[in-house]
Amino acid sequence: MAGHRQSKKRRYITWGAAGAAVVAGAGLAAQSSMAATTWPAQKTYTGRAFDTCAAPSLSAMKAWHGGLYGAAAVYVGGKNRGCSQPNLTASWVKSVATAGWKLIPIYVGAQPPCQSGSNPEKLTATTASTLGRSDADDAVSKASALGMKAGSPIYLDMESYDITNTSCNNAVLTYVRAFDKELRVKVYRAGYYGFTSSSAKAIANATDKTDLPGNLWYALWDKQNTTTADWPFGATQFTDHSRGHQYLVNSKETRNGYTITVDRDAWDGPVAITG
Repeated sequence: MAGHRQSKKRRYITWGAAGAAVVAGAGLAAQSSMAATTWPAQKTYTGRAFDTCAAPSLSAMKAWHGGLYGAAAVYVGGKNRGCSQPNLTASWVKSVATAGWKLIPIYVGAQPPCQSGSNPEKLTATTASTLGRSDADDAVSKASALGMKAGSPIYLDMESYDITNTSCNNAVLTYVRAFDKELRVKVYRAGYYGFTSSSAKAIANATDKTDLPGNLWYALWDKQNTTTADWPFGATQFTDHSRGHQYLVNSKETRNGYTITVDRDAWDGPVAITG
């Protein structure tokens, strides 16, 4: 993603080229069953979304509203988040939501041990479970402080890595399971951003689906605004409004006098509950 967008700043530079059982793709029903408490109804958005490294100013968001996009992804936290977020406050969230925007929270957590380059936080086989829980706690704390309520999704950003490296891949899955399980304990929906050739593929193709995310945001830069026509995994996976597709990156766009470089996303999945 771009930051994933943390990325574009960093993806090509430092990251290189490259409980109950939850069945990934069972979507809302599976996630709702995770807690004895009653889950808030999923807030679903279907349409175009964008993500960009730093949350735009309120004036830019108001100027862009009513155009091509109806939702925007925002980086709520994570030690590997690449951009400072001077605009991203509870007041900003309330204002843009009142203006009609839907918001997609993303958290840039620990990255794989076999990923090239250096990151402020990397997981290991030993630390994966503990880090997953603590990062999930932090993600919920950050999202909640911004006014994103229980029942909201949080999308864990996992950048590209060598999924054929078995020990590395197993460590990543351990981290993701711990992160997602903790999210659900706190009544937040589990989402995941990854690449169809690596990090998303590892989730979709995992034999053991226990505690894996119920919502998948896949990066496939084919310029197709769809979550179905180019879906690269099993047809029964991540159905019931549980998909996002990042289909175009680094698009410099100007609307009503405000220019922002964004990544484009096709969306059919949960967004933050605010207000």
